[in-house]
Amino acid sequence: MIIVQKYGGTSVGTAARIRRVSRRIAATVKQGHKVVVVVSAMGHTTDRLIALAQSINPEPPARELDMLVANGETITAPLVAMCLQGMGIPAISLSGLQAGVRTSAQHSRARIEDIKPDRILETLRDGKVAVVAGFQGVTADFEVTTLGRGGSDTTAVALAAALKADSCEIYTDVDGIFTADPRLVKTARKLTHIQYDEMLELAAVGARVLHPRAVEIGELYGVPIHVRSSFHEGVGTMIVAQVPMEDRQRVRGIAEESNVAKITVVGVPDRPGIAAAIFEPLGAAGISVDVIVQNIGRSRRTDLTFSVAQSDLKAAEKLVKAAAKTIGATRVASAGGIAKLSIVGTGMLGTPGIAGRMFRALADAGINIEMISTSEIRITCLVARDQVEKGVRILHKTFDLDLE
Repeated sequence: MIIVQKYGGTSVGTAARIRRVSRRIAATVKQGHKVVVVVSAMGHTTDRLIALAQSINPEPPARELDMLVANGETITAPLVAMCLQGMGIPAISLSGLQAGVRTSAQHSRARIEDIKPDRILETLRDGKVAVVAGFQGVTADFEVTTLGRGGSDTTAVALAAALKADSCEIYTDVDGIFTADPRLVKTARKLTHIQYDEMLELAAVGARVLHPRAVEIGELYGVPIHVRSSFHEGVGTMIVAQVPMEDRQRVRGIAEESNVAKITVVGVPDRPGIAAAIFEPLGAAGISVDVIVQNIGRSRRTDLTFSVAQSDLKAAEKLVKAAAKTIGATRVASAGGIAKLSIVGTGMLGTPGIAGRMFRALADAGINIEMISTSEIRITCLVARDQVEKGVRILHKTFDLDLE
């Protein structure tokens, strides 16, 4: 039985925590399982490396930045392997290249395209634990790439799929998936099960427990994902295709994301191809656009507003201003200080009145909605950043998520 275990940065943040993680890995091996471990960089190593790079060059070249930040995970993996060996557990550390992780060529946001796990399988056949550096891979030309924030989650689930592992355990600093961030909502409850599509929506709109791409791969290959605490024993949350009947609720969770800004292109000519001219350059640059609102055109002109990550605002503005000039738009305006507030649940499908309850609850609390986006199982509102935490607590209560 092959088990893939992933340990996040907080879990391996100190030598003492690495020893605790290694004891848990050793216990799994002693149960007779073949274990592949994926590790993140220790604590805030990645942030420190990025800050160091920016102190050298305010806009570090993407290739060199990937070469630098990939070292965080490459440091953790051998430390864990050393610790296991000291406990009498045979282990070997592997970089993304050695583990066979092949990615696209987009630096800092690469996607896993293929995994050739021959070296890992050989390691397991030799009775050793494979400790893999997460978050990284190489292109066909052996250029080092990183997968973006949460990339170690993606590495772990992709390896589980490639190895046809029995399960993928994501160990983190929380006990599982909650109905809301327990730091914001004291009455938030841990979910025993959640569906892939619900988790995907929650992850995409701000729930930082698991990376959206990891959930996508889990769903595509049917990998059961168990999110659990690395600090104590206990069952976490299973991410699966179908949840037990008693776990079904119309709204399953509330998520918030504060890293949001909006861009408005004013006076856009109302003709075919204009939206493509604005959004294609953003896509080519790897900048994700979320909520999009277009006003009703007047005098053959319209206004187009959309949201991007606050961290992408500077780059996005530059591209949009160039596009606006090309298409003959009047001007480009931008604003930060906003946040996404979302409710998610498959039970919302075909249930009338959910949106009305959400909007009424926010209105009664004096929270203004700037933009709205929906999917079949999600409603997202853009609100002022300083009101989003209040909004989370109000919606958690409105939809009875704090009731046992």
